Amino acid sequence: MLIINKMPIFKDFTSIYKQNFEIGFQHCYPNGFLKHTEICNLFQIVAGIHADLGGISYLDMQQHQQAWVLSRMRIEISKLPKWKDVITIKTWIKTLENSRSIRCLEMYLNEEKLIGCETFWVVINTTTRRPDNLALPHTHFEKFETDSISQPIEKITIPEVFTYKNERKIILSDIDIVNHANNVKYLEWCLDVANVEMVLSNSIKALNLNYLQELNYNDVIEIHHTGNSFLITKEGKNCFALEIEI
Repeated sequence: MLIINKMPIFKDFTSIYKQNFEIGFQHCYPNGFLKHTEICNLFQIVAGIHADLGGISYLDMQQHQQAWVLSRMRIEISKLPKWKDVITIKTWIKTLENSRSIRCLEMYLNEEKLIGCETFWVVINTTTRRPDNLALPHTHFEKFETDSISQPIEKITIPEVFTYKNERKIILSDIDIVNHANNVKYLEWCLDVANVEMVLSNSIKALNLNYLQELNYNDVIEIHHTGNSFLITKEGKNCFALEIEI
């Protein structure tokens, strides 16, 4: 392990990180294919490991009362892996400046790219809950202006009227180490009220996710949806928007 400005950098750190996973039955839908939420979970794990190896993980940042918060995400899917497939996930940082960063992720099976993803992150101060310039050095991370998706991450245009509405309460299993609802949970809540055939037919080609406001334990939320558009609100305020592309 190397030390840069009192920040631990592991000796096997590289600016592009790869890790293999075997798809287990617990990761799959009844049809045997990888759940869309598990795509996000696996991407979250790999991004976290890479940040840890490079000394900009949650624990490193907590020394400065900081944490990464996901703001936007786009996932493009050409094919879903299935049970027992051994997939490779690759990640790198595209941009990192002040309080903002774009991280790219890709999923491969036997050298074939199945899924591409770009994530837009913001550094927040965990005391004030406001954006904060990253306090840790990051020049050892080489930045790669390589796209992992065909279309850029964008702000979702929210429909004025929704057809359906569901309510739920944020429970303990929704909460992560940053003490708010984990970002994967928002997608899970929406897919739970989506058309089942759409989800299980492997027809989803892209997911656009906008995180607008954090949610906490015991919050009561409303999930509004119509067609392939979803909006999560709390007390009339928009918290999350999702667009599904078929």
